[in-house]
Amino acid sequence: RPCYVTGTPIRDIESVDRVAARERMDIAGGERVLLIFGGSQAVRRFNAAVAGAVSRLVERVTVIHVTGEDGYAAALAGRESLPGPNRARYRPYPFLRDEMLAALCSADLVVGRAGSSTLAEVSALGLPIVVVPYPHAAGHQRANARSLVEAGAARVVDDDAFDADALLEAAALLEDPAAHARMSAASRSLG
Repeated sequence: RPCYVTGTPIRDIESVDRVAARERMDIAGGERVLLIFGGSQAVRRFNAAVAGAVSRLVERVTVIHVTGEDGYAAALAGRESLPGPNRARYRPYPFLRDEMLAALCSADLVVGRAGSSTLAEVSALGLPIVVVPYPHAAGHQRANARSLVEAGAARVVDDDAFDADALLEAAALLEDPAAHARMSAASRSLG
């Protein structure tokens, strides 16, 4: 019987472009966007890192942060404590369903876990990613990320080392246009 290699099924990335995605997410064209999400697993570590870094992050970038239901109220409270002009640059969501493709297309950098679907989507979109492999996944997330790391499309931060400082260091990639462009090209080549 004939067989077809299809890869990991992903959202239809041809259905939205970056300009339309940013309009949908209400993000200005010139803004740099950091998307942070932990996939379907618990995101407590991500939420704690964002809470510790958000006041410094929003001085430089717009942050789209998928908190999970349990972390959403605290993220909203943290958003309200930010100075007025920066408050709009922090976008917490308990979950992104219909908007996830728009969030991905709007992003300049992703910080996330290394599930196969996440890696397939970011590489299809040519996005660099800072991967924080879920430590209780029997090592498969680290294995998932290996090809992106080896190609130069991703950087890895161990889960137990991921905190506010590690998040700020990850976001610094957005201030290095040459490194960002290299990682984007490497990601696109895999996608």
